[in-house]
Amino acid sequence: MKRIAVTILSLALAVTLVSCGSSHNPASPGSAPTAASTVVQEAATSVTSTTSETPTEQPAEQLSEFGTNTSTTAPDESDTALALKTSTTPAPTSSRWKEGVNYKRLVPAQPTSAAPGQVEVMEVFWYGCPHCNALDPFLETWRKNGKAPYVSFVRMPVMWGVPHRNHARVFYTAEQLGKLDALHTAIFHEIQVNNDPLQEPEQIQKFFSSHGVSQAEFQKAFASFAVETSLKRAETLGLRYKVESVPLIIINGKYVTDVGQAGGHEQLISLINELAAGEHGA
Repeated sequence: MKRIAVTILSLALAVTLVSCGSSHNPASPGSAPTAASTVVQEAATSVTSTTSETPTEQPAEQLSEFGTNTSTTAPDESDTALALKTSTTPAPTSSRWKEGVNYKRLVPAQPTSAAPGQVEVMEVFWYGCPHCNALDPFLETWRKNGKAPYVSFVRMPVMWGVPHRNHARVFYTAEQLGKLDALHTAIFHEIQVNNDPLQEPEQIQKFFSSHGVSQAEFQKAFASFAVETSLKRAETLGLRYKVESVPLIIINGKYVTDVGQAGGHEQLISLINELAAGEHGA
């Protein structure tokens, strides 16, 4: 009887320890408010490479809608089956590029907003990231003069914390005003060169005013339902794409790459073209 009692007690302790350990997720951070009026004390995140920006934390409210952190949740059977299927699929690029080295498959693949016959190429970025700023001229030249007609290029701001979310609101406000093409590079310049953080509503309004936007137009767009909807969508997609660094390029919801994996800015453009061509011909 004593041996049985000891065994039962040992099992109970083991279960208790396991349940406590499983609730601890080192990747799960503290939450951050989303209002653009929040005073930001620490705007910069740590840089861990010469080609990308990585977050020091991700907001906990991102997890509440989905229940668990997608980066740590064990895949279900359908995800496992898809991973096995894609592992045997021929690489969609020439021998110049190697899967797992220059790009990775996104498992599971995600739906896109591209029209039928179009291949979506998405850049995930942050206006406060110097690596995103360095990549921007290459993407702009490619977008205007180099991309294939079947490529639908879109940008999505990252939503890790308060400074990122505030800059995301700047992005979607410019989009709502119909001025994104004209102001996208100017926003990078204002933050990266002019050292204007564009975090407070007054700073943001002053910037838009200097580019011909009235106070009434700005306020209407800045707090609009369309901007709020876009911010929520970016938050959701950031989780689905498992964004851990920027700038990040996602091709047709299936392949993920960046400057470091490709080997440079020009190499990244070439890799994007090959992956997009492979998707178009699939």
